[in-house]
Amino acid sequence: MRRAVLLILVVLAGLVALLAPAFPALTRYGALPHKADGPVTVLLAGVDVDYDDKSGMWPWPAKPEQYDQRTDTIVLAQVRPDGTANLLSIPRDTWVNLPGWGWSKINAANPHGGPELLVRSVEDLTGIRVDAYSLLSLNALRALTEAAGGVTLDVPQRMKYDDNAGKLHIDLQPGRQHLSGQQAEGFLRFRHDGMGDIGRVARQQTYLTALVGQIKSPLNWWRLPAMVGALDQNTKSNLTRQEVGALLGAALGGVKVNMHTVPGSFGGGGTWLPDRAALRALVAENFRDPNDPRALTVAVVNLAAPDGSARRLRTRLEELGYQDVRIAEEPRTDGVPTTVSGAAAASVLRDVGHGEVTRQGGVPGADVTVRLGSDTPAN
Repeated sequence: MRRAVLLILVVLAGLVALLAPAFPALTRYGALPHKADGPVTVLLAGVDVDYDDKSGMWPWPAKPEQYDQRTDTIVLAQVRPDGTANLLSIPRDTWVNLPGWGWSKINAANPHGGPELLVRSVEDLTGIRVDAYSLLSLNALRALTEAAGGVTLDVPQRMKYDDNAGKLHIDLQPGRQHLSGQQAEGFLRFRHDGMGDIGRVARQQTYLTALVGQIKSPLNWWRLPAMVGALDQNTKSNLTRQEVGALLGAALGGVKVNMHTVPGSFGGGGTWLPDRAALRALVAENFRDPNDPRALTVAVVNLAAPDGSARRLRTRLEELGYQDVRIAEEPRTDGVPTTVSGAAAASVLRDVGHGEVTRQGGVPGADVTVRLGSDTPAN
């Protein structure tokens, strides 16, 4: 009996030790898996390190992570209830119009306006609504890879580069090999292959494919708690428990990953100029939710909002991918709030950004009617 009790205690101690790295994440995000009504779209972005060049030390030490630097990696991940995960890699040098700042590379969005501006910029570029974001520190990649036991992939060419200030030392031979966390970091950060950021995007996709394969193997499931802990310690996110539960529910059926890249061409100053027509076609084919309200006809009426509000909302909705937004006329009514009525009104309301759902009749010929009231912001 004593031996049996001792054995049980040893097993329990082992389980606690195995699960311990994931406890903080479970406390923050713990949720039961469930099948969501639609896809969950998460913006993943790796943030550059901010080095202290005034420290008097060499190499410069990293400052405490604030997640406010440029984004080195940007991937939009849409996970559907059936486990299909569509990933869209956005080159960090993609040339976009940052809301409120003007034209710039998209990796400047986070320093200018934090993850909120980055999310808005990605939504404007792709027309895909983002549900949540996760910013990852540079150390997240190394820690995650180590927790996964490394990754096995094909290194396409000789990679040799040293950056003392950035503490980056890359020395990889071509061929299939098992990479440690430090080696995987070098594999992903290498840029001297004549393809610049686009070459890095291709390697990001190679790495993600290898990592997903590592995770899906039953032989590695015991590593999952350590991987969850590695991410939690190196991530800033606004994911909710509800969204985490939906992601877990999708994963239970087996994850099927499809990878895509924003189409485009090289421009001046090392920029990537997106081919917006090709991007719209890519999004329509791979990222459109069958229940997406953006295929519906939306009528916008200005009842009590500042002049020009209906036009501004139409432009905003069209930037988000709405295909048929019309401005309609009704008599002005002072003091009324903004309302949204019709099919998928709740979903459209999220894109409008203010107001309430109502059962009021809509404009003839429209699936959804948005009546802008006095609570509409002037800008």
